[in-house]
Amino acid sequence: MIDKKFDVVGVGLNATDTMILIPHFPAYGGKVPFLEEIDSPGGQVASAIVCCAKLGLKTKYIGTIGDDERGRIQWESLQGTGVNLDHVQRRKDTPNQSAYILIDQTTGERTVFWSRPDGLRIDPEEITEDQIICGRLLHIDGHDTPAVAHAARIARQHGIPVTVDVDTIYKGFENVLPNVDYLITSSEFPERWTGESDPFKALTLLQETYGMKVAAMTLGAHGALARLDGKFVYSPAFVVNCLDTTGAGDVFHGAFCYAVVKGYSINETLEFSNAMAALNCTALGARGGIATESEARALIARGERRSRPEFKPYRT
Repeated sequence: MIDKKFDVVGVGLNATDTMILIPHFPAYGGKVPFLEEIDSPGGQVASAIVCCAKLGLKTKYIGTIGDDERGRIQWESLQGTGVNLDHVQRRKDTPNQSAYILIDQTTGERTVFWSRPDGLRIDPEEITEDQIICGRLLHIDGHDTPAVAHAARIARQHGIPVTVDVDTIYKGFENVLPNVDYLITSSEFPERWTGESDPFKALTLLQETYGMKVAAMTLGAHGALARLDGKFVYSPAFVVNCLDTTGAGDVFHGAFCYAVVKGYSINETLEFSNAMAALNCTALGARGGIATESEARALIARGERRSRPEFKPYRT
C-alpha cells in the first residue's frame, strides 16, 4: 500500500506581485498618483497550497522559481509554511513570474498585468509518478499544459482525485479535462470553452463531455455555482470590507481542496470556500488574509450574503 505522506499535492504557478494602490482608476489616458507600492508573493497553485497548509493539511508544492529578487521573495515566503518544497526547482539566470497589480482603493478590485518567462516552464518528464502518488488529492492549474496533463493522468491511474483552477483557454487543455474530478473555473471560462453563454448549459456541457464529478464556476462578488449529480447548487458570496480581491480565487481553490479532503458536502464546500475567499479580501496581497477554519465558520454563522437573483432557486 502506498504511503500517503501528503493530503494535497499542487503542480502549477507561483508569482511575485507588485501591488500598486491607487485612490481610483483614472479615465482612459488620464493620470492618478499612486498611494503605495508593495511586493507580495502569490500565484494560483502556490497560494492555494499555502492556504491548505494554514488550514492544517499536509501539503507539497511542485513548481519553478526564478533566481532574481522576485524569486527570492517567493522562495522565502514559502519557508516556514509547512509546505514540502522538495520538488520546487530554482531556475538559474531566469526571472521569476511577476505581476503588476493595480488595486482600486474605492472598491478593492484589481487589474493584473503579468509575465512568465519561458525558462520557468515545467516539462512532463520532470514530473515523476512518486511525486504525485504520495498525495490524497492533486491540485493543478492549466499553464504548463503538457506537464499538468501528465500529472493528472498519473493521479487518475492511481485513483487520486484531481481539482483544477482554470481561468483562460490553454492550448491542449482538452488533454487535461478527461482526468479532472473537480473543475472550478472563472466565470468566463465555461462560455469561452463551450461557446454557450448560458452558465447552466455551459457547465452541463463541460460535465457531460468530460465526465468530471463536479463542474463549477466562481462568480467573484456573487459566490459560486456548481453542478453535481445532474443538479445545480448555488452558494452566494459573503459581504466583507474588501481591501483587495487579489488571490481570492486562489484561496477559494485552497479551501475547496481542504473541504474535499475533509469530506464536506458540496453545499458545505462552496459555503466554506466562499467564506475563506471573502476573508482573504479583507487584507492586502494574494495571501494577506488567509483565515483559520474557526474564522471562516464565524463568518458563515453571522455573515451577510450577496446573491445573483437568477441563481437564487439553486441556493444552498
